[in-house]
Amino acid sequence: MSVQVCVRCANRWPVVGAPARWCPGCRGALMSPIRPGRVEPREGRNFRWVARRPGASSLPDAPRGVADDRTPTYRETPRWGLTDPRQADAPTLQTRTERLAEVAPTLLGATAALFVLAAVAELLRYAVLLYNRTALVSPTLLAVSDALVFTMGVMAPMVAFAAASASVAWLLGARRAAWEAVGRDDPRSAAVVAFGCLVPVVNLVWPGVFLTELAAADDRIRSLVRVWWATWAISGVMLVVSLVWRSHDSLQARANGVLFAVLMNLVAAAVAVLTLMVTRRVDGLDLGGRPRSRTRWVVA
Repeated sequence: MSVQVCVRCANRWPVVGAPARWCPGCRGALMSPIRPGRVEPREGRNFRWVARRPGASSLPDAPRGVADDRTPTYRETPRWGLTDPRQADAPTLQTRTERLAEVAPTLLGATAALFVLAAVAELLRYAVLLYNRTALVSPTLLAVSDALVFTMGVMAPMVAFAAASASVAWLLGARRAAWEAVGRDDPRSAAVVAFGCLVPVVNLVWPGVFLTELAAADDRIRSLVRVWWATWAISGVMLVVSLVWRSHDSLQARANGVLFAVLMNLVAAAVAVLTLMVTRRVDGLDLGGRPRSRTRWVVA
């Protein structure tokens, strides 16, 4: 005769007729029938798994107060699932270089705006010079023109130097991330990068080299880096020419120097904008700081 073992109280119950599901003593679940001489299952498991097609009649309801251990059935594919929420990463303290790199876009935008204002101030100065050819200039107007030229001539280079320092900090982080992505360390130290970017004359060459190494994997970034490099070199040459031009004492030379200063300020503003474009492009953002959407052209 076959018996059924209770998973809760381990009592054996003889099978009379159809196998029972619940223990008469403790109302626990009964295992499937086994013969008394047969070796019992390991760890007391002897359940029968029953697969039922969706929509089939379910098993009888379990007795009240007893856990329902029936195999669940569904009329359609279940859309629920277990979730494993990702634990929030512990906040990491940013270094001074990382904090400086975050303000690089803001400083570059301010630099471009200040150089544009400096160009406007120089244009106003040139307009005053033209007006002075036929009439006397009001002392108030001359004072305002001088104040604008002096203010923009001081503020623009100061903010530009801060933007250059922040851009170097960004370059260090971008190069480190790019080399870590391929499992290597940046072959150039931070001191070498800072020296090549901030020392005059030397910085006409090495920043372009550093950016070219950074953008070696993307042709579009490489083209933008070449445009930036050429504009940066032109701005450096124009700065040297402007210093030499100031040695002339004639009125016409000074007037031409004002126009040259307008052009030089506009080129400096273009360098700031191009630098911002390079940083955004490397970071995968557009000029406004939003994620860039790639365009794929297909044959209609």
